[in-house]
Amino acid sequence: MKRHTLLCSTLVILLLGGMEAEAATHSKKKSGKSKVARAWSAARSKMRAKRPAYPQRPRTGPLSEFLNAAVPGGPWREPTYADSTAGDQVDGEDLEVRRVAVEALGQLNGSVVVVDPADGRILTVVNQKLAFGEAFQPCSTVKVPVALAALSEGLIDSTTPIRVKGRTRLNMTDAMARSDNHYFAHLGVQLGYEKMNYYARLFGYGERAGLDIPGESQGSFPQAAPKNGGMGMLASFGEEIGQTPLQLAALMAAMANGGTLYYLQYPRSQEEVENFAPRIKRRLDILDVIPEVKEGMFAAVQNGTARRAWADDPIAGKTGTCTQSRTHLGWFGSFNDAGGRKLAVVVLLTGGRPAIGPAAAGIAGEIYRQLAGQNYYARKSTPFTPATLLTPLPR
Repeated sequence: MKRHTLLCSTLVILLLGGMEAEAATHSKKKSGKSKVARAWSAARSKMRAKRPAYPQRPRTGPLSEFLNAAVPGGPWREPTYADSTAGDQVDGEDLEVRRVAVEALGQLNGSVVVVDPADGRILTVVNQKLAFGEAFQPCSTVKVPVALAALSEGLIDSTTPIRVKGRTRLNMTDAMARSDNHYFAHLGVQLGYEKMNYYARLFGYGERAGLDIPGESQGSFPQAAPKNGGMGMLASFGEEIGQTPLQLAALMAAMANGGTLYYLQYPRSQEEVENFAPRIKRRLDILDVIPEVKEGMFAAVQNGTARRAWADDPIAGKTGTCTQSRTHLGWFGSFNDAGGRKLAVVVLLTGGRPAIGPAAAGIAGEIYRQLAGQNYYARKSTPFTPATLLTPLPR
């Protein structure tokens, strides 16, 4: 019995010893592999460091300035989140629209402007300091006035295909829905600076959109084609253009009403609301080309870059995303196209990476959907006769 017990104990010791030896050997092998891997990784890093830096060959052709343009990046200097209602004065605003706009914007750093296209009345402005006091690069929202200009000049129609990359060809509807930069860079080159400058001024760039709004910026339009990227960058990203939320809202309102560019007015009391009378800045001869641009803006909301703005009623919209002075910008310019009352809604987001056009579109979409749920569009705008459309002298 003692011999049997001793034999069993010996076997257990031998087995445990073998397992420990095997584990130690496996550990050494594993450790050895790790050292080899580390050595190989270090060698590859040294090889990469010794490689000569070959300069990129500059691209040539009609879009060479656009293709070789510098695109700025971060780090971001503006916060992504903030109380965007701080300092706002709400007297004279449509409080129903304002409540929905404030809730839709939430804690994001940005601004919302809502305008009645029928008369140019500003219904609400969330973050008035941002909306009135500064101008920003329009990013891809500039593609709307570029499209209006190209169609007005007869350079294209909405079905004209333009080659963008390789064998890919797009018409205006698809290019607007995708926000294709190459397509609109081509249009910018075809238009040239003089024609683009003419239409930009006509559409309200470089002048105040509002009438007697204290502190309103007039934005800016360059005196020549941008040095960075030429007309291609101007027509696809809005290079060197300073656009205010009010300017984009005025253009969206003009598209919604068939071409009347109103002075935007901002009543600041109930008395001013009751005595409100619209003022026409000028009538734009774009009635025939608006449907072709709207088709692309509808497509952007239905299946393009602005899908987050989708609502039961048709929404026409254009997103914009770019970086200016280390600040990410997210734009969305839009208007609804159904019901008894139309609205033009513009959203601008500033800050870090969340500040993008699709996010701005989502905020506008929430505004449209919430107001539709409250039956807001069934209420008619106040009718005005031609005699009440008092046009002041240009300033």
